This record gives sequence, structure tokens and C-alpha cells, in this order.
Amino acid sequence: MKKRDFLAASALGASILPASLLAQQTAKALRTPALLTVTGLIGKGNRGALDPALDQMMAKQKIKFDKAFVFDFAAITALPKVEIKPTLEYDNKAHSLSGPLLSELVRAAGAPAQGTRLLLRAVDGYNIAITLADAQKYRFIVATQLDGHPMPLGGLGPLWAVYDADRFADMAAKPVTERFSLCPWALYHIDVQQV
Repeated sequence: MKKRDFLAASALGASILPASLLAQQTAKALRTPALLTVTGLIGKGNRGALDPALDQMMAKQKIKFDKAFVFDFAAITALPKVEIKPTLEYDNKAHSLSGPLLSELVRAAGAPAQGTRLLLRAVDGYNIAITLADAQKYRFIVATQLDGHPMPLGGLGPLWAVYDADRFADMAAKPVTERFSLCPWALYHIDVQQV
């Protein structure tokens, strides 16, 4: 069966399922497409398991989950915002970045307050693990804005897990090109894991 025929058949099958079953499969109360999926040690979640046919990028990156908590742009920007002004490696200039604290975002998904690590994954497959304790220590944010403007996909956004490296002596001592290896831009998935 061709991929297109399979997807069309899947869509037709989904259209005849009871609405209550579809509601369990999709995120509740999202007004726009999900931008960030949080899996692993979370609360009850707001969407069901990975669908290998429809969650293509996650399936190709070998992500698996039975439940997830997804955020759209409105849900992310509804969380309390923090502003940081790090010197970025791309142009060696200070820029304003704003968004919620990473620790608060995973807490909103029902993650434990301690004893976990976060596997952060970008759309290009880049991933890095940090402990929740380090995310809190360095005050990582999930940036949604750069210099007062939403960050586009294809640039550093729409979401970027980042911190103000200039504020921490151990990071500021490194060359600017080495300060952001823990900071995946185009962030789209976080797996909350036991340490």
C-alpha cells in the first residue's frame, strides 16, 4: 500500500470513530497545533500514545510513549515569562530571549519536582540530557521570543531551551562558541526520565 493511500484510509477510519475516542487520542483544549510534546514521568497527560503513522518525525527518531502532555504556543506563553539576555554564539551579541522556565513547563506537565533528568530533543534529532536540578540551577527557559519577536521555524525557534550563560562563572569562562551545547533550538520533545 502506498503511503498516501494508507494515510487517506487512516483519516477516513478516524472520521467514523466515536468523538469520545478521538478526544482521548488528541490533546484537549489546544487551539492551535502542538509545538512541544512532554513524555516520560509526567502526570496523566492530555494525549494518547505515539501513532507511528501520524507522528512520523517522532517515530523516525525512535521516540516511544503511551501518553504525553502537549503544549501549543498559547499554552506555553500562558506560563509565567522570564527574560534573559545572553551573548549568543551566532553573532557574539547580547540578545533578549523570553519564555517560561523549563522547570515550570515540565512541572505543568505533571513531572516530579526533583530526581529527574530531561532529554531535550530538537527537530533535527539533536538531543541532550540535563538534570532537572541543572535546569533549575542555570534557570533554563523555553524561549518563544528573541528580541521581542516570535522565533520562526528555520531559525532558532519556534522554541529554544536556553539559559543566560553570561550569568554563571563556570559557563562564562568558556569561549562563547562552547556555552550552548546544552541548548537545543527548534525544541519539540522533552522526555522526563528518572535519574
